[in-house]
Amino acid sequence: MSVLVTGGAGYIGSHMVLALADAGEDVVVIDNLTTGFEWLIDNRVTFVSGDVSDSALVGRIIAEHGIEAVIHFAGSIVVPESVENPLKYYKNNTANSRDLIEACVAGGVKHFIFSSTAAVYGMVGLEPVAEDAVLNPVSPYGRSKLMTEWMLADVAAAHPMTYGVLRYFNVAGADPHLRSGQSAAGATHLIKVAVQTALGLRDKMSVFGEDYPTPDGTCVRDYIHVSDLVSAHAVLLDHLRKGGESTTMNCGYGRGFSVDQVIDTVKSVTGVDFTVERGPRRPGDPASIVASANRIRSMGWTPAHDDLNEIVDLAYRWEQYLNTRNDRPSIY
Repeated sequence: MSVLVTGGAGYIGSHMVLALADAGEDVVVIDNLTTGFEWLIDNRVTFVSGDVSDSALVGRIIAEHGIEAVIHFAGSIVVPESVENPLKYYKNNTANSRDLIEACVAGGVKHFIFSSTAAVYGMVGLEPVAEDAVLNPVSPYGRSKLMTEWMLADVAAAHPMTYGVLRYFNVAGADPHLRSGQSAAGATHLIKVAVQTALGLRDKMSVFGEDYPTPDGTCVRDYIHVSDLVSAHAVLLDHLRKGGESTTMNCGYGRGFSVDQVIDTVKSVTGVDFTVERGPRRPGDPASIVASANRIRSMGWTPAHDDLNEIVDLAYRWEQYLNTRNDRPSIY
């Protein structure tokens, strides 16, 4: 039996592929390479170029490879862009997921793990937010993900398939062996932008809003290392395979850092004092969002990279590697 990873040529998906391959799993990747990179896909797995909305293609993959579980990463992830272009997000994150789920039901897939987001909670307070909190997404990105969560719950109630939803907080860092990292063009992730600025790849970086009701006025986020995030997927997959019930879990460490704290850490780790501009708030950004991670920890998940300095150092080293790749197109 095999595992199908959608979006396996992207940032988080490629790390999931590495973890599954390292564990000896038979893995198939489907990715349309819109934002992913084929060179990020491990050579131990099968790669299919295509779109998850292509039900006939997905059906063939499920049948030919005996797909037992699907881990679904493919989608769009930029909150401000979702406000400007909501239909793109409802297509990529909701409609395409609906088509994928339908193909999984038709093909008899047993387990489905979905890459969701803390954006489903919307504007919350400064305290860690638990999975049973009120769901009130304020952006099309968050709403598009929540709709897929609802679809999965309904489908699992009607068909013999169990599912897991993982609500990501802020994912950062790179594979400790530097086999993969954040490589997408125009990435908006704070740590990536900051290390690019430290390397001189950007003249300056911007801080959006410094009047939030937080200790230093800048947004607070829970930053989780990408390898710890994919290990949470592995824990969840094992839970479902052993007959565990469908569940939804936060993926974060349970403590937050402000934008200014992250920038200070990047300056400290890199030894570079770069230029930071201050600007107005962006639409859809809550002041603070930190995970209550008790549920995933209770299932045996133990993070191995819970250190902001390590996360920044690996992100910086990955960016240095990207900057010296001779066979890749410019990403700036």
